[in-house]
Amino acid sequence: MTTRHKAISPDEGIAINGDTQRDDSSMSPAQAPAWLESRLEALESRIAYQEHWLALLDETVARQDRRLVQLERINAMMQEKLREQQQALQEGEMAEPRPEDEIPPHY
Repeated sequence: MTTRHKAISPDEGIAINGDTQRDDSSMSPAQAPAWLESRLEALESRIAYQEHWLALLDETVARQDRRLVQLERINAMMQEKLREQQQALQEGEMAEPRPEDEIPPHY
């Protein structure tokens, strides 16, 4: 699930992973760099987490693509074998009568 965040000015409340921080008139100029540092670290952490999962998802998709190609190849081979067997069965039925199709001599 993706969450969209709007741009927030420094004087609005900020929610980072459930923590709410306010930058209002009570924040001293000395606290602003610490607040920005904390905000930057939180964002860097989130980006690293997202990059990790993106790499994992990319690897999973690549593995599934290889498996899909393999299964498509197997499916094509099986379809070809089935066609060959059906053709051989039809040719065999037309070439010679089967024992069950013959009328017994006493009729």
